[in-house]
Amino acid sequence: MAKGKQALGIGIGALAGYVLGQQAWTLWKLLNTDAVQTLAAPTSELPTGVQFLGSRETETYTVAHTLEDGIERIVYRPKDRRYETPIVLQHGMWHGAWFWESWQALLATWGWEVHAHSLPGHGNSPVQRPIKLCTLDYYLKFLRDEVGRFSQRPVVIGHSMGGALIQWYLKYVGDLPAAVLVAPWGSHSMIRDGLRPLLRRDPLSIPLMMASWDATPMMRDPFRAGQALLGPQSRITPEALFARLGPESAMILYQHNPPFWQPPSHINTPLLWIAAEADALLPERIQRESADYYGADYVVVEQSGHDVLYAPNQHLVAEKIHRWLVQHGIS
Repeated sequence: MAKGKQALGIGIGALAGYVLGQQAWTLWKLLNTDAVQTLAAPTSELPTGVQFLGSRETETYTVAHTLEDGIERIVYRPKDRRYETPIVLQHGMWHGAWFWESWQALLATWGWEVHAHSLPGHGNSPVQRPIKLCTLDYYLKFLRDEVGRFSQRPVVIGHSMGGALIQWYLKYVGDLPAAVLVAPWGSHSMIRDGLRPLLRRDPLSIPLMMASWDATPMMRDPFRAGQALLGPQSRITPEALFARLGPESAMILYQHNPPFWQPPSHINTPLLWIAAEADALLPERIQRESADYYGADYVVVEQSGHDVLYAPNQHLVAEKIHRWLVQHGIS
């Protein structure tokens, strides 16, 4: 009995030491990370080349699906293009370019050319560095490069972490014609805004993430994925959504917090902030405070979970984005 207790104590101590050690390493790495230096480094670590994954056509638009230089892209081109400014779509944690399908179809029908891409290790984009080692400044390089592909600066729409990347873009890269943040991370601190709801909903996810060194345990089964991302009347089942989700870094959750992150004090980009009324990850009240900080126009999507594109009224949200862009002179 005594030997068993001793072995158990050694095991618990070793696990605690491992967790504390990796947390200390993570903090050290982030303290020594400089977004400006990261942006100056080469982006792609994969060979160049284009692979065509598919295409289709409707009465109002065409769709091209490619894997180019290690990045998956899904592009909707309207047959009657009414607006010269392209739209770039940036997905959030665990998601990929596939997430934007319904809004791409709507926006293309209304005359916008819409480009969705998958970050490395997401969707059909192959891993370029281990997911556990990915940081927001690393992801930011890919968003910057997507924006830089166009002769005319695009509008950027970002969901969740994609909304955080827009904030990082505006601080470290520059202004945009306009940007739309959909259920995004808050302006100042992801841990402050999201930790309490996570502990109430799924307290086991914290030790699991600390032990595994990634954020995948937050979405470890259909029930928890649905609980975190979907609203009461979502257009997709938890099982169908879970089947599409991928792994994700936990380091990015640390990074969108002081002392690693401070939001820009002033921006010149028109912002539309879209909050989900039933968001289990980021409470609507927090969203409103962050929108006020940036002086953004603010919309709340009723009965929507964090994944707003699966809300029953998601087409009305897309229409609000379309009208907002037009009202702000985007053409």
